[in-house]
Amino acid sequence: MSSFKDLRIVDNFYQTSAFFPMPTVLIGTLAADGSTSLGPYSLIQPYYVAGKDYYAMLLSCRNSSNTAQHLLTNGKCSLNFITDEKKLFKEAVKLSWPGDTPAEKMQNCKFTLEDGLMSLENPDLAFPQVVAESFQVFECTWMSDLDGASADEPGLLDGYPPPYRDFNGITSEFGAHFILRIDKILMKEKYHNGIINGISAKDFPRVPVDYGYRDSKYFWYTRFSRPRSELLPVREGSVDSVRYAADRIDADVKFTDEACAKMVKVPRVFLNTALKGCVAWAKENQVELITAEHMDIINDKRAKEKK
Repeated sequence: MSSFKDLRIVDNFYQTSAFFPMPTVLIGTLAADGSTSLGPYSLIQPYYVAGKDYYAMLLSCRNSSNTAQHLLTNGKCSLNFITDEKKLFKEAVKLSWPGDTPAEKMQNCKFTLEDGLMSLENPDLAFPQVVAESFQVFECTWMSDLDGASADEPGLLDGYPPPYRDFNGITSEFGAHFILRIDKILMKEKYHNGIINGISAKDFPRVPVDYGYRDSKYFWYTRFSRPRSELLPVREGSVDSVRYAADRIDADVKFTDEACAKMVKVPRVFLNTALKGCVAWAKENQVELITAEHMDIINDKRAKEKK
């Protein structure tokens, strides 16, 4: 006999039929008058994480929301990750009521807005501002060319007729998905230093986790607790096994034994990809024999930022 009960799946299943931990993000978009409008969201997650020429997030939302309508209009947004202070979360919940105009929503907003890096680097273009209380911000552009979504237009607030897109743009009568290219990641100095110089428990931001509307009265979330670390399992290969793979990667770029020794902890399934990355770096830097010193440079992904 099963130890589980069968729970009916209904609309907004992640809120009504499950306990699903989600981030709390304020999405900034440009209203018609050029001001920044904020909306709280949790259905936002990494989408393109490797292997493409850009990185992206995926947003799922109502197609009639201010956020969706603004993205359909100008395609720019800021994803603002706030910390777990009660006053900040309470303010985020206040911004969540559907149907308010941007002017109504932002009239008494207590969040502090400031220009992001995209605005500073492109003074002739318009970008949403970012929330100063955030610990990190992703400045993004909607990839409207994917799935033919550039043909989708704003203006329908009572539901969109078919046909619908498969994964980007207007995807149902009341729903939309937006693939958002990450243009910039902005990080407050404390957390930036933690990532660059080596992370420890004290370097993690106080990130809230919410569970959506569990009932008709409350919005539930949990406050941050100190993170705990657990050692990763490590299975070392041999220098000979790395050497065997390295000798077959490229005819012009070779590896010393010491360089191969730097890769014995790379899981076998990722070894060829890692070696190809090393070869690409070597050709870019006119290196024909990769040494241990070269591997140290390659492995230090943050080397340039540290400089």
